[in-house]
Amino acid sequence: MLITKLSPEHEVFRESLRLFIQKEIIPHVDLWEKKGEIDKSIWKKMGDMGYLGLIFPEQYGGLDLDFFYSQIFCEELSQCFSGGFTISALVIQYMSAPYLLKYGSDLLKEKYLPKVIAGELVSSVAITEPGAGSDVKNIQTTAFDHGDYFLVNGSKTFITNGYYGDFFITAVKTDPQAGAKGISLLVIDRNTEGVSSNKIQKMGWLASDTAELAFDQVKVPKDNLIGELGEGFKYLMGGLQLERLTAAIHSLSTTESAVQYTLKYIEERSAFNKQLKDFQVIRHRVAQMIADIEVLKAFVSHCCSMQNQHVYAVKECSIAKLQCSELAVKVVGECLQLFGGYGFTEDYKISRLYRDVKVGTIIGGTSEIMLEIISKICIDELTYNT
Repeated sequence: MLITKLSPEHEVFRESLRLFIQKEIIPHVDLWEKKGEIDKSIWKKMGDMGYLGLIFPEQYGGLDLDFFYSQIFCEELSQCFSGGFTISALVIQYMSAPYLLKYGSDLLKEKYLPKVIAGELVSSVAITEPGAGSDVKNIQTTAFDHGDYFLVNGSKTFITNGYYGDFFITAVKTDPQAGAKGISLLVIDRNTEGVSSNKIQKMGWLASDTAELAFDQVKVPKDNLIGELGEGFKYLMGGLQLERLTAAIHSLSTTESAVQYTLKYIEERSAFNKQLKDFQVIRHRVAQMIADIEVLKAFVSHCCSMQNQHVYAVKECSIAKLQCSELAVKVVGECLQLFGGYGFTEDYKISRLYRDVKVGTIIGGTSEIMLEIISKICIDELTYNT
């Protein structure tokens, strides 16, 4: 197993980020959750600290750091007791803007990346549609060539940062008859005429703005094409490994925060003249949770080391995303049980975590899709290439 030991510099970064989160994020989380809206000023503060440019080159204002800084970023941000805020940040840096960095023209990079990294623009990725989730090839949103521009019509759904975001990396069909080869990626600005959005009311991730998007005769300049025409499906498949790895880190770190939160509760709470932490059944249950988390932390660290070496680790990232998201649902549910009736109230954050973690088994490919990918690799001996 490939595991890279973190350096003292990494740990200094962790401590600095942790202090920033405690000062600038955690005090506002409850309000953001209640309003269903993140104050955009936080992105500028994060941009000023360099937190939104960890993986981007210095020429665009980034820090161009190794992936272990991103691992720490995902871990620490996932312990702020708001999956909605965390996912909004992860979508910006790891699930949308990287398509511009890897495949965008110099014009697109210069136009968007510096402002994203500075926290002045919020990016999003728009793939999922009402009739096409994991089946990306089945998207129906079209973008037809009209000379100087593409004319886009269609809709998207479950788009994080889709309501308050500034632009979308959008998957479209530029050739509806060509299957996967007919998919392209376009940058579509939120304020373009014909673009509208509707906020979705959700069970969890309440702070994040998840939206339905509609494109009605939207004119998109040809310069907004990302990479080459018809290569969008290939680009998306390549980007999914980073998305799934960061989602796995998020699920696992959220799980760890739930256990730590529960440990504090069982130390303070008593029943039958005895602290909860002294009941053997509870002690053993918590010990098993910690053991399960520690095993997966080692595997996720292995995946992060592979990512840092630019290995296209489809099997490993799929396993990490599957196991971490499923463990989150299991462990956070067990944690809530230890709170008794209080766990079912909004007075304790465990109820929020319980709502938030379920979607981890859905985003970036459902658990069933992860199992199918793993099956194809391990049983059918299918090889995935970038």
